Amino acid sequence: MNLKSFPQLFFMLFFMGFSHIQICLGDCDNLQDTCPAVPPNKQTIFINGLQCKNPVNVTAQDFRTTELSNAGSKDIFGASMKIVSAAEFSGLNTLGLSIGRTDLDGNGLVNFHYHPRATEMIFVTKGVLLAGFVDTKNQYFQKIIKVGDVFVFPKALFHFYLNTGFDEATIFSVYNSQNPGFVSLSPTTFDTTLESLDMIKRKLISLSASEAQDVYSFISPEMDSIYS
Repeated sequence: MNLKSFPQLFFMLFFMGFSHIQICLGDCDNLQDTCPAVPPNKQTIFINGLQCKNPVNVTAQDFRTTELSNAGSKDIFGASMKIVSAAEFSGLNTLGLSIGRTDLDGNGLVNFHYHPRATEMIFVTKGVLLAGFVDTKNQYFQKIIKVGDVFVFPKALFHFYLNTGFDEATIFSVYNSQNPGFVSLSPTTFDTTLESLDMIKRKLISLSASEAQDVYSFISPEMDSIYS
C-alpha cells in the first residue's frame, strides 16, 4: 500500500465507524420482517428494547390495537393523554414508532412537557387548538390549528396544546420512537390551583393574539429557566 494513501484510508474508516455509531443512537432498525414484543411482565431477560415473540406464535392481532378507541379520564387541566408504545402494542416493537391520543375539554390544556426520545407529530380530528413549543434559545413558536391540520414538535423540546374553543377537541399523535418517554413540568413546577391554571391559559392565549415569538413575553418564572 502506498504510505501516502494511508492517512486518507484511516480517515475514511474512522468516519464510517463514527457515522455508524451516531445512527445507532436512535431506535435501531429491525433486522427481520416483524418482532412483536413479549409483554414486559413476562420477560425473562432485559435488553435495550423488548424481547421478540416466538415467530410461530405471531398472529395478525399483534399488529392491531384498540387502545386509542376511547378517551381516558381527564386531569385537573381538563385533558386526557394516552401514549401507546411497544409495551402496550406489541407489533410496534423494533419499528421505531409509538402512537397517542389526547382529548381536551373546552378550554382544556396539556401543559408544558417533552418527550426525551422522540419527535411528536399531531393530527387534529376535532376542535380548534393553540399548539406551541419552546426551543433551546427560549424562542417561542405557536400556531392555531384546526381539523385536518398537522403540527410537529421537535424532539426533546417543551411543548403544549390548549383547546381554544368551547367544544371538546381530539388529536392523534405519532412518535418516532417505540418508547418516547414523557417529562412534564406540571406536577412540580407549576402551581396547580384553579386560579393559576386560568392564569397560564390566559397568558398562552394572549401570546397567540400578539403573535409573540419570544418566550420572555410569557412573564413566568417557571418559563424563564426552562432550559437553563
